[in-house]
Amino acid sequence: MSGMDSAMALDEVDLFGDPVIDLPTRPPLSKKLQQRLDELRSRGCSQGIAWSRQGTIASVSKDGWSLDLRFLRCHPDNGAWELSGPTPCPTVSPTPGGPICHMAWAPTSSPELAVIDAVGRITILSFSITLNRPYTVRRWDADPVDDLQAVVGCYWLPLGMAPGRQQFHVMYGPAVWMQNEYKFENSVNHAYGPWHPNMGKSALLCVTTNGSLKLLFSQNSNRIEETSLELESVTSSDDLMTHASICSDKNTLLIALATTSRQLKVVRVAVQWSTPQPADKQTPPGSMPLSPHLKEKNVAVTSWFQHGPSESSLDTSMAQLSHIEMLPSCLEGSPTSEVPPVVLTVRSHVPSDDSPFDQEHQSIIDRWEVLSDQAQTLHSAFEQLGFKNGAGPQLPTMTRLNKLESIIVPKIIVSIHSMQLGKVICFAFSDGTVQYRDRFTMNEIYNEHNLSSIMSPHQVGFQFTNDTPCLQVAFSPTNCSFVQICEDGSVKWNRMYYPMDDVNTALQGSQYNAVLAALSVAISPAAIQQTNLDDVLSIARPFTQKSDFTYLWIRTIVNMLKIPVDYSEESHHDQLVRNSHLQVCLSILNHLGFHGEFQPRSFGGKFAMLALNVRNIVILITIANNTPVNLKEKLSPLDDPEVVEALAGCAKWAVDLLSWLTDCIFNLLNQPTFLAMLGDAKRFPELSSYLQSRGDVSLHLLLCSSTRGFLSAACRRLTHLESLSNRATQFYERQVAQSLKDSDHPSASARPTPALYLAYVKMQRSSSSTLIKVQEFEKLVSSLSQEIRSNYQRSLAGLTSKGGRPQGQGSGQQGNANDHLIKKAQTHCELDMLLAGNPPPSFREALYKFFHNNVTAFRNQTNPSELYFANFSLLEVDDDSKSLAAKKARGLYIDVFKRAALISSVKPGKGSGNSANGALSEETGPQWRRCVRCAAVMEDVYGHRPGFTFVLAQQRKCSCGGNWGLLPKGSLLC
Repeated sequence: MSGMDSAMALDEVDLFGDPVIDLPTRPPLSKKLQQRLDELRSRGCSQGIAWSRQGTIASVSKDGWSLDLRFLRCHPDNGAWELSGPTPCPTVSPTPGGPICHMAWAPTSSPELAVIDAVGRITILSFSITLNRPYTVRRWDADPVDDLQAVVGCYWLPLGMAPGRQQFHVMYGPAVWMQNEYKFENSVNHAYGPWHPNMGKSALLCVTTNGSLKLLFSQNSNRIEETSLELESVTSSDDLMTHASICSDKNTLLIALATTSRQLKVVRVAVQWSTPQPADKQTPPGSMPLSPHLKEKNVAVTSWFQHGPSESSLDTSMAQLSHIEMLPSCLEGSPTSEVPPVVLTVRSHVPSDDSPFDQEHQSIIDRWEVLSDQAQTLHSAFEQLGFKNGAGPQLPTMTRLNKLESIIVPKIIVSIHSMQLGKVICFAFSDGTVQYRDRFTMNEIYNEHNLSSIMSPHQVGFQFTNDTPCLQVAFSPTNCSFVQICEDGSVKWNRMYYPMDDVNTALQGSQYNAVLAALSVAISPAAIQQTNLDDVLSIARPFTQKSDFTYLWIRTIVNMLKIPVDYSEESHHDQLVRNSHLQVCLSILNHLGFHGEFQPRSFGGKFAMLALNVRNIVILITIANNTPVNLKEKLSPLDDPEVVEALAGCAKWAVDLLSWLTDCIFNLLNQPTFLAMLGDAKRFPELSSYLQSRGDVSLHLLLCSSTRGFLSAACRRLTHLESLSNRATQFYERQVAQSLKDSDHPSASARPTPALYLAYVKMQRSSSSTLIKVQEFEKLVSSLSQEIRSNYQRSLAGLTSKGGRPQGQGSGQQGNANDHLIKKAQTHCELDMLLAGNPPPSFREALYKFFHNNVTAFRNQTNPSELYFANFSLLEVDDDSKSLAAKKARGLYIDVFKRAALISSVKPGKGSGNSANGALSEETGPQWRRCVRCAAVMEDVYGHRPGFTFVLAQQRKCSCGGNWGLLPKGSLLC
């Protein structure tokens, strides 16, 4: 045996000849995780990644001195969802205050982001237009560079409720299986202030190391101002604050403070805005300056370090806080069963290399109830003194902190997130896993399958993609996905998915119903609060392989939220246009029917795309024609050539839509198969399948009362624009004629503004169509509406005649019940047609009459051949392979704001990544915005005049409700 072989043999036995036993080794210590824990322990504000309610994901760059902005977006080639690439934030640059330590999003509809550096200097950014280009609202340049001003806790005030509304938040769920279907329960929780006096605005509160509470608020002039309050007097290093958490409770602020001396203090602060009353009635409300005051009341004090025997063997790391959360009072079950506020803290332990082997990663969750109005008792020594009449002094009630049982988790907590109106607490761990606990009992939930009562997709089999070790976590607005900062500094998106090989075989019967219910519950908060729901769409998209999934899911959402879909009796369109929940349903239908910008849409996708766009055009024309009060003295939108030109594009699109619809119904009139279905009751149920096979959505757009209402509104807006443009052009032409008549050399001021005149000429040409007469088309739609209303009255009369009571003669409860039955039946019919279903059998004779009489008469007033050869490329409805290939070859896009053609200089679909679509143009020109949900585009235009700025502000979102992402120069992909 060689010397090397002898050495190897000796390594396998000890000195006494016994074999060596391999002891298990501890997993290698993550230095990045240890550094992250040190950050969490040193200050309460150290969130390096945050997800806004509208979809922007902000993260601190790897060097800590700048911000990166990301968002979810569907790929324009195939509709698949991905995390966008990072966009550096140019408005935040390195400062003397040190690296960026914390970020916090406001709950406002136009997201505001507070960016805080190591010494508490604060910059506030506003993302009012796109997800990845902010505007600076407040700069940190004037803030002092002082370590004692470092922020240890911050909080944005909730948004105020509209006057007259009940101060409650509504939550839908659970979905309970009853009588062979899921019924959706709902619950409420108090909506507590304080809030900013101007509804829609918030205010930022910050607790500093030296015990000060700062309030940064938007003045009525939109200027950011500040006031402060000294919460604690700091006389030594033991009094310094390390962590703080703030929440709204009973219209005051509850603040939990942790100090270096291991004290836990809870204080209550009132915010008094002191808004002065206007001196006269001419002063508009909300214009007087705000002068807020903060008033403090000490509540209770204890020590947050109350260790037990399980911690005796651990190192001093357990004597350091990593998290603190102040949870407000909350309703448990009924509106009268309220549980008190709770302070929650976390202490974590990571064993070092030289720690005993039996020590493991662990976190200890401590909790204290904040019990108010607790009676005080005298010490027995004082009772022995005796009192006159045997009555002792009446002591005032007090508030105390009641320690609850600690919870030990064998993992390292890196993030705490409350959800479902504060009733569920989610813990994210360093190993990439998450855990949900009931806020009231702290028992773990959603870790088992439960199809009888569904509150989370986890209960029906959904799970997160994989478990990647991470340092920080931020949850989406729907809590169905999260982003994490991994140990290498990269940002990763982790979403739920449903494990299955084949969707058609995996989803059957009760499991299919459970998945539909779970996704409906998951999307409901975003639909109610109008926040981002894109990650739920990404989770649902794989299920579209099942042909009926999209329609069943939308039907479930409509029934759960009780969304109005029946507008057959609606004469005014205001309520229809304001129905944001209907827009959400159409947006879901639009996205799930989108398979790529150069791929044919599904039947439902094409229907929803047209419905959403005509709705958006109605809104833009209405907004531009109703000048806001504060702009009347400055500039009317209709005096701005950019506004008029945009409206001209909208008018051209709307006229094209009406002309295309006319051509489609003329084509149906020429189809013997279609006419045979209208004439034969046995074949009429085949109508919808026949139309879907042709990809013809025209009849459903006319039959469905909501889309028919949009079309009627568009007709009226077109008639108004035609009249307006005629008057405007005639006025300018008279001015020119008069100017030429009065002088051989008219001054420049006497001449009309060429740009505005040309814009009105363009509007006049767009709104006065030569293909069809808009007024006659509106009459055609009105005749169909009247026929449908009459048909409903006749066909549903049987519902009110049961029990021998003729229709119209019901009274009291019987009459109300009859009306409810009729309304329910109409809603059912309307929902069926909205979701591509067959019209009711009773519609057959009405449709037969409509096509043979009304449509035929309308055709006699038009030229069908001109319609047949017309170019409707502006509508993007031609989805045959030849048209799509030609569109792709040209690089043709439609600006959804100006409704004009945009041409990309490079053919789409080549390469990968951000360079997939190449440069937009070699010339310098405006960048493009792209909708992250439907991939629509528009030029990134700016408004320099009040009128155009006001109208452009209505296009903060795409017509589908998706947000805009600003495309990088030289790319069509974010």
